[in-house]
Amino acid sequence: MESSLRQLERLKTAFGGGSGVSKLALLRRLEAARLPRARDVERLHEALCFLRAYPDDAAVLAQVERMLAGFSERADLRRSRSALRDTGIAGTEIRFPFFLFTAEWLARRWGDRITIDWGSFKDKGQLEKLLPLFALYGETPALDEYALPVREWIARMKGRRETDAAFLIRRFRAALPDPFVREVIFERLDIPIRLAPGRDTPARTRAKHWSSPVVHQSGPLLRTRPSLEEEVRRPPLAVRAVTPREGRELVNLAREAMVTRSRDLDVFAHGDPRDVRLVDCGEGLQFALIGAVPERRLLLEAVYGMLTLKNGVPVGYVLVSALFSSSEIAYNVFETYRGTEAARIYGRVLGTVRHLFGSESFTVYPYQLGHDNPEALRSGAWWFYQKLGFRPRVPHLRRIMRAEFRRMRADPTHRSSLATLKTLAAENVYWSPGRPRDDVIGVLPLPNVGLRVMEYLAGRVGSDREGATRACAREAAALLGLGSLRGLSAGERLAWERWSPLVLNLPGVRRWGVAEKRALVRVVRAKGGRHESDYAMLFDRHRLLRRAVRALAEGKA
Repeated sequence: MESSLRQLERLKTAFGGGSGVSKLALLRRLEAARLPRARDVERLHEALCFLRAYPDDAAVLAQVERMLAGFSERADLRRSRSALRDTGIAGTEIRFPFFLFTAEWLARRWGDRITIDWGSFKDKGQLEKLLPLFALYGETPALDEYALPVREWIARMKGRRETDAAFLIRRFRAALPDPFVREVIFERLDIPIRLAPGRDTPARTRAKHWSSPVVHQSGPLLRTRPSLEEEVRRPPLAVRAVTPREGRELVNLAREAMVTRSRDLDVFAHGDPRDVRLVDCGEGLQFALIGAVPERRLLLEAVYGMLTLKNGVPVGYVLVSALFSSSEIAYNVFETYRGTEAARIYGRVLGTVRHLFGSESFTVYPYQLGHDNPEALRSGAWWFYQKLGFRPRVPHLRRIMRAEFRRMRADPTHRSSLATLKTLAAENVYWSPGRPRDDVIGVLPLPNVGLRVMEYLAGRVGSDREGATRACAREAAALLGLGSLRGLSAGERLAWERWSPLVLNLPGVRRWGVAEKRALVRVVRAKGGRHESDYAMLFDRHRLLRRAVRALAEGKA
């Protein structure tokens, strides 16, 4: 069977010329096979996932779907369960210290399948100190007098049909109702959670948006690098706002894509089903654009996650921050699908972001390039972006880049050393189809805006930040001519409260005309509205607001 598996791996990226018939024969042979090693089982699984995303024809796809549907029942997989832990394959367990809101989501949906991985839990002492928070007062005499291990205390406190992890997550929520406080304390504990496999627990084997159209791969994959100048000006074929029900399905699909790869992404964890759109780029490529609930939006930038779908299969994700007609983009292709269409899909990312956010300048931050990210460093991520046209702005990095070019011309086999890549990855790289600007994300020091607001509040109220919130909200409403906050939605009211100290500190705002003040009201309301992308577009159209925020960021006000 090793020979058949190798042939399938070799053929999986070949299309046309009868390759589908050959793949089908190999798949049928491997369906009945019993593979000897755990690694072989995983190799077959990855080939199946790839062919589900890139099927030659209906017959190949039907065979793949049948094999994936029964994959967890394969005898060779059952024999290798422990060795396949953390692969995300159906029928295997996942262990990871999930962020709080992912842990709460797991507890709501699969509370009977999650437990604490006590053997990997390093900070049990800190959890023990918190036990009185989770108990009723009548239980405190026991906690005060008996010295039991924290694991035993939780075993005594939880219900008979309740797991230790589900109990702890639920008690955190009850004892600490403020989600931001709860998040800080929970995530400092770094509690490792074990998710046991079940019929519908997250698994890459089952990951698919079933209503997506399927486009068969009849010809060779397009591996050439696109022209970003052309791609950024080409809008997607369609952008469709989905129903809240489909929005929930897509948010859950995105969360599962992270869980099954032992990852977490805040914008997916806090995804808002009301702010989900499907972007159709043709040829079976879609992006599920997911915004965050208003409570979890940043003050300035608009942030979205994009789950990349190929024929409904999650093949990667994108994180987008937008402001000042610019975007910072984090781009990831899941390992199973690398080496195929990464550059082409990236071109469609830029075209989609420009269409939805009006971005005309793009940046990639150091982590994506390899800074404190060994995976990106080894993959040569910096050169991926460089070859697409991205460049550093820092002069000494540009000199290093040019020196590497000279070495490559002298010796075509030359590859940049890890040390060189680490140096290059220390700063953002940028690309723009037009003239570079300085008022863009990555260049503009936006954290200085927060410092200015902090100085204002410290001088005005000191510790009474809650009183300041109410007072600033009233004063900002009066300043901008908003008679009452009663007509605002809950999200809009929250955005107003958060923005009001900034509004009062905008240089020159008191001299603005009525039209400019009304436009600022619309900007702030959009920050808490249904689609945060509306906020980004309204902000960028407000010339005086852009100028004022830039002045605060640059310390010129």
